[in-house]
Amino acid sequence: MTMKKWLAAAAFSAAMTGAAYAQQTVKIGISGPYTGGSAAMGVSMRDGVKLAAQEINKAGGVLGKPIQLIERDDEAKNELGVQIAQELINKEQVVATVGFINTGVSLASQRFYQEAEIPVMNNVSTGTLVTQQFKAPEHKANYVFRNAANDTIQSSMIAEAVKKNGYTKVAIIADSTNYGQLGRADLEKALAERGLKPVAVEKFNIGDTDMTAQALRAKDAGADVVLTYAIGPELAQTVNAVVKLGWKVPVLGSWTLSMASFIDAAGANGEGVMMPQTFIQLPSTPKRKSFIEAYQAAYKVDRIPSPVSAAQGYDSMYLLAAAINQAKSTDGRKVREALENLTTKVEGVVTTYDKPFSATDHEAITANIPVLGIVKGGRVVPANPADLEGAGALRVKPKS
Repeated sequence: MTMKKWLAAAAFSAAMTGAAYAQQTVKIGISGPYTGGSAAMGVSMRDGVKLAAQEINKAGGVLGKPIQLIERDDEAKNELGVQIAQELINKEQVVATVGFINTGVSLASQRFYQEAEIPVMNNVSTGTLVTQQFKAPEHKANYVFRNAANDTIQSSMIAEAVKKNGYTKVAIIADSTNYGQLGRADLEKALAERGLKPVAVEKFNIGDTDMTAQALRAKDAGADVVLTYAIGPELAQTVNAVVKLGWKVPVLGSWTLSMASFIDAAGANGEGVMMPQTFIQLPSTPKRKSFIEAYQAAYKVDRIPSPVSAAQGYDSMYLLAAAINQAKSTDGRKVREALENLTTKVEGVVTTYDKPFSATDHEAITANIPVLGIVKGGRVVPANPADLEGAGALRVKPKS
């Protein structure tokens, strides 16, 4: 056999081996930003998913087959997210996908999964519209699910904290992304429901490094509290600007204030900042303790870069695996139906999922589950310690 023929035969054999392997696995897509300003969330989510998949595979996989994760970095770019969705569906032929960190990427990409009738488990993106994009009656079936606290829940928590603490002059500083502006709108609505109207509403672009002008306008408007809705290191620049002005004002915002990229860049200026959290890196339950220890051992870290992202990613994999096993199939329609009527409880890190979804409700997380976190000593801890003690340590979705 000539070298050319030998190489061709070897390539054919490798291709056949790869195809045979693919038939013996359950291929699930996982996409998020593993580089750039949102990387702390993307990497933590991905690593949480991988940890769960490894555990599931060790226990026998799904339908007797191992899970094969197909990873893609969307760089938090809408157009790249769209390309990845098409690749995972058409080339990789995934049976489901987990991930999406950025609301804009979710809204741009998940329509391709919807058209292909492939379930999507959003495990970090929180824009309220994410699970409503394909709701009835306009659509017969919705293939988009979520196990993260949506922005309606978070904005309500933030507004309630504002009201409870007696603040009356609110300033909102949000980024210009879909996430920031949709969240800002939810926040204004939640404030209005409590009789509050912002005295200043400011925005900035991703990549901006100085928010002094926005902070100064908010200060001049007489604001007694600053609310943020943004992603990435720009959040640190916002609180840095507040401190730079010598302005003593509390800062509250969405869950992203818990990111390591914010905490580290803000340093002492981030102390006391508060935000909603579905998971705080504390061993408050046996499941959380084992998850934290497994994550630290697997990835050689002490503090998880984005604990919320890691925990929700981990849980999303177990929810999807439970649905595939219940459906006894990887057919998208059957998996969707199984998700909408899970018959077994799934013990997760965030909560214990007991019928988390229905045909009309694709949100696993309800308003009673998140708690307020606060930055202290470079870590997020409970703003109210009782939230993670005793019976309050694990909150579950109420029965409908």
